[in-house]
Amino acid sequence: MAHGSLERFLPDDAATARLGEDLALALRPGDVLALSGDLGAGKTALGRALIRVNAGAPDLEVPSPTFTLVQTYDGRVPVVHFDLYRLGSPSELDELGLDEALAEGAAVIEWPDRAGDRLPAESVSVALSHEGEGRLAVISGTGPAFDRVVRSLAIRDFLGQAGAGEAKRVPFPGDASARAYETIHAENQPPRVLMNSPRLVLGPPVKDGKPYAIIAHTAQTVAAFVAMARAIRERGIAAPEVLASDLDRGFLLLEHLGEGAVLDATGRPIAERYAAASELLATLHGDPWPEKLEVASGIFHNVPPFDHDALMIEVELLLDWYVPWKTGGPADASLRTRFADAWNEVFDRLDRTERGIVLRDYHSPNIIWRAGRSGSDRLGILDFQDAMIGPSAYDIASLAMDARVTISEEIERSTVAAYVAARHAKGGFDEQNFREAYAITAVQRNTKILGIFVRLDKRDGKPAYLRHLSRIRAYLRRALVHPALAPVAALYEEHGLLSEDE
Repeated sequence: MAHGSLERFLPDDAATARLGEDLALALRPGDVLALSGDLGAGKTALGRALIRVNAGAPDLEVPSPTFTLVQTYDGRVPVVHFDLYRLGSPSELDELGLDEALAEGAAVIEWPDRAGDRLPAESVSVALSHEGEGRLAVISGTGPAFDRVVRSLAIRDFLGQAGAGEAKRVPFPGDASARAYETIHAENQPPRVLMNSPRLVLGPPVKDGKPYAIIAHTAQTVAAFVAMARAIRERGIAAPEVLASDLDRGFLLLEHLGEGAVLDATGRPIAERYAAASELLATLHGDPWPEKLEVASGIFHNVPPFDHDALMIEVELLLDWYVPWKTGGPADASLRTRFADAWNEVFDRLDRTERGIVLRDYHSPNIIWRAGRSGSDRLGILDFQDAMIGPSAYDIASLAMDARVTISEEIERSTVAAYVAARHAKGGFDEQNFREAYAITAVQRNTKILGIFVRLDKRDGKPAYLRHLSRIRAYLRRALVHPALAPVAALYEEHGLLSEDE
């Protein structure tokens, strides 16, 4: 395994604190940061900055653990701060609980040489030394932790090129994707958003020799976001302006649209704001949407189709993840065949529906309420890089059956009614066709989500998503009453897939 290293000159304490911030944002459970250097070289100052950023507490008291040897801190990642200067022998690390610390969080270790060969092979080393009026940090390591550190420092360089090299970086709470976001605070500048979106790792072939992401048409680079943001803004709708970009690395510096929500303080949907969000979709629908969008001069993004293969690979997540979790055993060949037959019959009906832009994740986390503004400008939209050309009804189903929010039948009806009224006002709207497509896409989306949320638990260690399953099943029962879904409804009923008995 290759070993890498890089250097950072730290001219003052503020630069040391920024390095601590950059290291903190790369930290994950299981990581070890080994801080070495002579007395006074800045090890404790760097560790203190890292711990404060990780805890989200700039004034947190972080004493040197020289005498206690160990100090524990809560935060985005639990951190245990070790000072091994007074360690008698490497074997004493067992008594200090290093293994237990790494099982739950990360470790920051000063005087790592006292540990002998007891530290993990993939520890990240930060060697500090005096250089002129400042310090030199040599960062080295191997493996995923070092790769994350390298990427975090590359973000700092990107911000520097955008005139925000001394900005404060504050991470967003994590979501279900590989992308990460930060709020960027620079002096005398409004807040901005940093999107960190590495090139998509396609994974192994899952069907017909193709990876899942290829079949589902998942965006592979940030170019898709840049193109969609430009196209949405050209239609008079608030999407983030792209202020700086590195398409190769997957870094974007974006306009911050605000923090207003379509939910109230208790997390409940505000009916009027959901209606406004559905009316916004009506402004996007009914007009032609090009399949080729400009990213930059001479660079284009082709908006993929939401075709049968993409629709099917998504619903099959139910078979791959939810069915084994729900029934205690894998989906057998008979169920898979009948499942495909039922869904293909339903998907054939979508071929007759109106097609337009499908933003794909048009729901409460990605809709910003902009108080004090009027018309379409009251709302800002995010997270549209996976957009496709498909059934226009899909995004209404995503909104009116919000996966993370309990939407009552009354608010669902009023949300859909606002969209229908807006489309009728534009003319040429086939409401009956829309109602059928709405039901089909609602069931398709919620079927997929059942599979995704179980996968997030079983594969990714994120059990919190399981709390949403009862809501998703209720949405499915609600939508499956439409006659167009009869084949799927019968199959789900036969196998008890929507019961609440677990």
